Amino acid sequence: MSKETQLRHILDCGIVAVVRSPDSQQLVDVVRALADGGVTVVEITMTVPDALDVLRQVRQTLGERVLLGAGTILDVETARAALLAGAEYLVAPTLNLDVIRLCQRYSRLVMPGAFTPTEILTAWEAGADIVKVFPAEVVGPAFFKAMRGPLPQVRLMPTGGVDLSTAADFLRAGACCLGLGSQLVEPRAIAERNFERIRDLAHQYIAIVQQVRRKQL
Repeated sequence: MSKETQLRHILDCGIVAVVRSPDSQQLVDVVRALADGGVTVVEITMTVPDALDVLRQVRQTLGERVLLGAGTILDVETARAALLAGAEYLVAPTLNLDVIRLCQRYSRLVMPGAFTPTEILTAWEAGADIVKVFPAEVVGPAFFKAMRGPLPQVRLMPTGGVDLSTAADFLRAGACCLGLGSQLVEPRAIAERNFERIRDLAHQYIAIVQQVRRKQL
């Protein structure tokens, strides 16, 4: 799958599921549940124990069912290791220009984190495919609407503060997709191996994305 096709896949799906857990044992099943619910773009954070092994296991087990990424990428060493383990895109909570350059070198998608207009534009000009606004709960949907004026070309993804009650507001305000962590991949559901709950939440969020987009046509 080309980089352009992968980007289109993310934008069409509208959701990037952030999988973070202190226990890595059942994360393949978590990713499968997300895919069963329609969320086929998944990010395994590097804070997960044995995260690189989890990436390899998900890639081997689920193959092309999901577009698999790695998150919480803070430096080029971690970025390179994640790509070698099978990550197809990288996500970071912060802006590291060396990580962006690495992804450009290997033609991989990258979503660096930014918080201010200056950081957002710096990330975009450096080659970010999508800029992750984090923590989005601090600025809310109004920030995204405001950014559409001076920076309409920049694809923005809120992460943090996105839930069933705010998801539609962020999309209507101009977010190109939504980063969803514990509000989708609930820690309790993971601990209880309640994969049906994760699948059902995925269905609900996908339905919100589709509903908002239908109204925008």
